[in-house]
Amino acid sequence: MAALRVLVAKVGLDGHDRGVKVVARLLRDAGIEVIYTGLFQTPETVAAAAVDEDVDVIGLSMLSGAHMTLAPLVVQAVRARGADIPVVLGGIVPNQDVEELHAAGIAAVLGPGAPADEVVRTITTAARGERRHQGV
Repeated sequence: MAALRVLVAKVGLDGHDRGVKVVARLLRDAGIEVIYTGLFQTPETVAAAAVDEDVDVIGLSMLSGAHMTLAPLVVQAVRARGADIPVVLGGIVPNQDVEELHAAGIAAVLGPGAPADEVVRTITTAARGERRHQGV
């Protein structure tokens, strides 16, 4: 069986990339192939890269407070390209936003300080098409 392929991205004007780099490394260390798009991506560039790279999951890192706008736009852009790639969101996300994000198509939400094993488990669960209905 081929390794899971995950695209990790920073969408919008959020320039804080330490956390996403840590997540990329821990996923890689778990045997998951990681494609990192870098900072300041648009929902459309993330969707295009995810489809072009044939990834199993998209991981978004957001600390800017724009998660309610940008994360659903990534889901929409992916679907507009005819793909159904699960999107996992990590970062600063208030608990009251999690249910609405799930309704908008976000497969799972991970909060700050999520343990490495939880991050890996969430990504592999999303890749299998299962959704988590709570925030971490």
